[in-house]
Amino acid sequence: MQKRYRTNNYIRASELRVVTEDGKTLGILSLEQALTEAQNRGMDLIEIAPTARPPVAKIMDFGKFKYQEERSERGHRAKKSGGEMKGLRIGFKTGKHDLEVRAMQAKKFLERGNVVNVTMILRGREKAHQNLAREKFYEFLKFIPIPVTLDGDLRKMPKGFMGIIRKSQQAPTKP
Repeated sequence: MQKRYRTNNYIRASELRVVTEDGKTLGILSLEQALTEAQNRGMDLIEIAPTARPPVAKIMDFGKFKYQEERSERGHRAKKSGGEMKGLRIGFKTGKHDLEVRAMQAKKFLERGNVVNVTMILRGREKAHQNLAREKFYEFLKFIPIPVTLDGDLRKMPKGFMGIIRKSQQAPTKP
């Protein structure tokens, strides 16, 4: 969501606390004084905190300001989302070596900051042995060489189980 900023003559406040591009405070100035100061520097006056008393305005190029805001917003979004969702499928009859290969794939995804959706597919009579399938799923999690956490519990699906794993936030303890 794009935030709207008032600039130059669209600012409504009569007095502003004015800050320069490099962060120095010029003090509390009238709107006219702030506008002339911005024009003398060849820049724009941007109201960045309209609810403050008095409102805070910054003297800088508006295009540069929008670019910086967009970059910081993008950075916050990437950190918040937890990365991209990657998927791995394992089966009830998947062998030990194949589970190890899938575990290394999961490790690679998790180290990149992604979230991994692990799906265990059950076919036919395998659905009757759901307790063994759960054990196999947790065995797979033990093959992953980095500490992981399972979001919630395993979710039952019509064709098996699904669990979302993330890299653990805690540092591994030394024995």
